[in-house]
Amino acid sequence: MAEALTSSTLPPPSQSGKVRDIYDLDDALFIVTTDRISAFDVVLPTGVPGKGIVLNEMSRFWFNRLGEIVPNHLLAMGTDAVRVGKYLPGLSPALAARGMLVKKAVPIKVECVVRGYLAGSAWAEYRKTGTIGGNPAPKGMKESQKLHEPIFTPTTKAAVGHDELISLHQMAGAVGAGLTNELERLSIAVYTYAHDYAATHGIIIADTKFEFGMTGDTVTLIDEVLTPDSSRFWPAEDYQTGRGQDSLDKQYVRDWLEATGWNKEPPAPELPQDVVDQTARRYRDVFHQLTGETIA
Repeated sequence: MAEALTSSTLPPPSQSGKVRDIYDLDDALFIVTTDRISAFDVVLPTGVPGKGIVLNEMSRFWFNRLGEIVPNHLLAMGTDAVRVGKYLPGLSPALAARGMLVKKAVPIKVECVVRGYLAGSAWAEYRKTGTIGGNPAPKGMKESQKLHEPIFTPTTKAAVGHDELISLHQMAGAVGAGLTNELERLSIAVYTYAHDYAATHGIIIADTKFEFGMTGDTVTLIDEVLTPDSSRFWPAEDYQTGRGQDSLDKQYVRDWLEATGWNKEPPAPELPQDVVDQTARRYRDVFHQLTGETIA
């Protein structure tokens, strides 16, 4: 995939994240979602073919639906030859399919996590301390149980290493109380909308994370949104409390990595071909189930 994403129309990216390469076009950014995959904040040595297209198209789907709740940074998809061609004439099809032209924003250095169900690191925390996101929780809860209402559990956004849970008080100290309250409100509103939409399509969104930035004085939804990389998707027909759920997201890869005994520090092990194939299929399946669209 590295060869397919090489193009003479693009200089070296101005910034490379775990999954995305960002190109500065002066008055806009072009973001390419690669086929790289990360887990436990480590980029794995094995990519997942087609994954970047799924994430790009899934974000497009949600950005187009969420505008009445919160502004977002999307200007045009990479396949928009007219708008993107103004900046990047002759863009390769591989890059166009994985790219978005977006507004420039000043990122808010917090991961905005919303949880609607007791799963993942929240379940591990609850078993150990009886808390969720550092806050007291009812006794006797079960794995995968639906919470009484969605909760906001922000984390740091580490450039290197692992993100760490922070309290609302700590977040307010970093970005201000007013912005903390607004990000909590917006995050829960977006999650609630998406959760209710997905429920009508046979999918449970157990939790997700958002990133926001500022465009002038406006809080703006940026990066990706409600993708299999940033969210926990469960098939509703198989849902049952008291156990882990089958997943249509990155949890499948996390589970395989956990079973290897890997210590979650670089270097990560190579993914076997069957895990790569299963991951690609799950990403395509949840995209189709939620959107009605198909990616070959």
